[in-house]
Amino acid sequence: MAAHGRADGGGGGPLSSPRLRHGTPERAGLDAAQLAGLVRDVRLLSEGPRPWCAGAVLLAGRGPVIAAEAVCGWAVRYASYDEAADRGVELPGAARIPMTLDTPFDLASLTKLFTTIATVQQIERGTLGIDAKAGAYLPRFTAAARHGITVRQLLTHTSGLRPELPLYDAPDAPSRLELLRTEAPSSAPGEYLYSDLNMLLLQHLLERLTGRPLDVLIRDGITRPLGMNATSFGPRTGAAATEDQRRPWAKADRGMLRGEVHDENAWALGGVAGHAGLFSTAHDLAVLCRTLLNGGSYGTARILGPDFVDLMLTAPGLGFRVDQPGFMGELAGHGAAGHTGFTGTSLVVDPVTDTFLVLLANTVHPRRRPADSGPRAAAATRLARAVVPLGSCGG
Repeated sequence: MAAHGRADGGGGGPLSSPRLRHGTPERAGLDAAQLAGLVRDVRLLSEGPRPWCAGAVLLAGRGPVIAAEAVCGWAVRYASYDEAADRGVELPGAARIPMTLDTPFDLASLTKLFTTIATVQQIERGTLGIDAKAGAYLPRFTAAARHGITVRQLLTHTSGLRPELPLYDAPDAPSRLELLRTEAPSSAPGEYLYSDLNMLLLQHLLERLTGRPLDVLIRDGITRPLGMNATSFGPRTGAAATEDQRRPWAKADRGMLRGEVHDENAWALGGVAGHAGLFSTAHDLAVLCRTLLNGGSYGTARILGPDFVDLMLTAPGLGFRVDQPGFMGELAGHGAAGHTGFTGTSLVVDPVTDTFLVLLANTVHPRRRPADSGPRAAAATRLARAVVPLGSCGG
């Protein structure tokens, strides 16, 4: 049910789709006991000698109703990481900064969703073909041109490009660009292989196609029309801290990071990259979730038509990951879509039940650990079990 009156100036008179509001679980059509359990579980994530995260923020709901929110822990808890003791060096209590609902987070790979939407906007407008060869737009990217990599393959991570390149080790910007231009697929195109390089190529394609940098495309085409005023590329003041970034566990020696992009390649590229670099808050991401569940509209703004939203959210998904129980828990299996970020961020939308879940955490503070999506899956399962069948309540 997309509203008319596009953010890019097209369409006719505006029709309004529901905006987010706070309400009771019953009003949202969700079980209050399950949501209470969800809030309780999240508040424990920063507890214990080896907590899952230093701090976290949760927003969850159904329809336009935010029915559950929770905050725990600290936006800044550690001064550094002690390698010998294998633990964080705690800041004095007065120097710690508590997490709040409005704390911005380094989104890491959730940035990919914004690059995807910016790409699909061009597909909707007819300026970009979904099955067009990337080389037709980027002739100087010789390896992509030679192997016939398509826009669809970049969006679905089936280009065959390896997960990443050590751009952070290249001596200058021309060297980094040359690495991207000459990088050939490491596996057969058509096979799924998740890769940051796909989104970096899409960034270059979009910028060449439109003549505008990616941060401007995302601001003018997504965040500004949706009123997502807390979402932007860094640096950002007041953000949750991430990692004491040092070799050998990291790929660069940068010290404790706060408000500077964590991803080493995004940092080497100046902070604006197709795969990482955005900062945002839980509420702003809940607005994005509602926009997707509303078929591309929010309030009087429309950033995409419903058919193009379906392209992103329907398996195999364009940019979005569909039905992955590893972080979607019991929401997976009938069309839930979303994404995770290396710093501890995640979001899930379920078009079948019209539910959304945003869980942001700084799991890499004070240093990165092997990925553990167990708490994300548990939170999504709580929300799935909270759904009350339509018609059985007054919501």
